[in-house]
Amino acid sequence: MTTVKHQGSVKRRIAMLGPSFIAAVAYLDPGNFATNISAGAEFGYLLVWVVVGANLMAMLIQYLAARIGVLTGRTLPELIAEHSTNPIRIAYWIQAQVVAIATDIAEVVGGAIALQVLTGMPIIWGAIVTVAISTAILVLQGGKTNHRFQQVIITMVVLIAAGILYNVVLAGPSPVETLQGMKPQFAGHESLVLAAGMLGATVMPHAIYIHSALVRDRFGHVGKDQQEEILRATRWDIALSMLLAGSVNGGMLVLAAGALNGVDGTGTLTGAHNAIASVLGSSAGWAFAVALLLSGLTSTTVGSYSGTVVFNGLLNMKITPLATRLLTAVPAVVILALGVDPTRALVISQVVLSFGIPLVLIPLISLSANDYVTGRRLNRIVLAVAVLCALLIIVLNIALLVATFAS
Repeated sequence: MTTVKHQGSVKRRIAMLGPSFIAAVAYLDPGNFATNISAGAEFGYLLVWVVVGANLMAMLIQYLAARIGVLTGRTLPELIAEHSTNPIRIAYWIQAQVVAIATDIAEVVGGAIALQVLTGMPIIWGAIVTVAISTAILVLQGGKTNHRFQQVIITMVVLIAAGILYNVVLAGPSPVETLQGMKPQFAGHESLVLAAGMLGATVMPHAIYIHSALVRDRFGHVGKDQQEEILRATRWDIALSMLLAGSVNGGMLVLAAGALNGVDGTGTLTGAHNAIASVLGSSAGWAFAVALLLSGLTSTTVGSYSGTVVFNGLLNMKITPLATRLLTAVPAVVILALGVDPTRALVISQVVLSFGIPLVLIPLISLSANDYVTGRRLNRIVLAVAVLCALLIIVLNIALLVATFAS
């Protein structure tokens, strides 16, 4: 009898999985491809520990975002609006919208570059095709087809992982050196700057906003008698999804460390693809490009969904994901149409993105620790670790901004 009940409990928890895998897309965007490949190509296995540490921090931050959605039945933008004056709320939306545009630039650029290396398509046309395909996927979001939307995104995430794993197998990285890379260490100023870029860009604002909405949409208003069960399932959901995302990011780094260390020209996504194809063969280059394309498509789709959550929550208005798609995608296409170098556009987008990270972490932790808002006390140790993680991420983002402007 106990076994049957236990099996039923396991099935229930499995049925609750999914929201975190959608949010985890933010950790597999083209920006992650660029930084992880650069880290492995320039410094070998030295910065493996950075990927592991970043993933652990991301697990905690994403849990707080999901937790607040479960306990309140509200999205984070709705709660921020509720606890702000009108001028602050509108100013907050303006910066969030700018950050959303910057995020979309990186993702559309990644998809466009992937299409260029796969088909020879000009960057601008690649950007338009990326926007068109992601918009078609976005149509599935909401209503009766929402489960299809989640299935498509999760399937694409699995294919991204498969493409990177295929390249890792071909590269044959050293297990011993990978384990040695778990020891925190640096090799001069450049490795410190790159580590700051990897850690400082770990938490994406749209991943936090959307996670609170994803659990709200999945579970609705959760009664107090169900909260612990759903939070337990959410912890499993986050652990599994972030383990997958972390494995893919770590795989990119050890792939580059094993096959591209010392190879010139890996500082851009196009250069990384060419180097992989040259060293590991055309099939490896194709697998990398397909994974990059899927990364751009999934991240820009989920980013637009997040933009809808932010718009509706902060402005207390109703806008469709398709309308949000236009607000964020059009600037990305226009920038590329003006002839801006894709790599430079990617770098600038990450700089803009860095400004938005403190503005989401601070209210997230503040609201999570507020018993009046959540109706449930946050463990003091969890709160202390979250504050330390937030401070570290904010400091590293500032360092990254200083280093970027200095160069």
